[in-house]
Amino acid sequence: MDEILHQLGDLIVGSIPTMIIFVALVLAYRILVFGPLSRTLAARRERTKGAVERAAAAIAAADVKAQEYEAKLRAARADIFRHRDHRIQQWNAERESALASARLAAQERVRLAHAALEAQAADARRQVEGSTELLASQILQAVLPPDVAPVESAR
Repeated sequence: MDEILHQLGDLIVGSIPTMIIFVALVLAYRILVFGPLSRTLAARRERTKGAVERAAAAIAAADVKAQEYEAKLRAARADIFRHRDHRIQQWNAERESALASARLAAQERVRLAHAALEAQAADARRQVEGSTELLASQILQAVLPPDVAPVESAR
């Protein structure tokens, strides 16, 4: 067993330069490659994260702008509808006013025509009543023989 231990010791002593070279290579790798690579990857990650954050902020700002635009658009539409309703109410009021004045004018014309008709009817009645005596005497003269004299009616 001493021989195995002795061979093992020789093997370990022979591998010391390899271990030193391995540790030196690991340290050189950490210093020369891994450190700069880690810093570069961290910087890239930060830039990517920053770009993602900026993109998220831009998206959020765009959403806010879109919401503002939609709110302004809704307000403008509401204003347009309000103005349109106001205009329709004005037109309806004007139409009702015109209809009322036309109704009043028509009623006045009807009243005047009715009064004129009544006046004409009254004149016609007076004329008929005034000419009844004359018409009666003319009818009697036409109907009675010429030798019979009509009797005057006492009124």
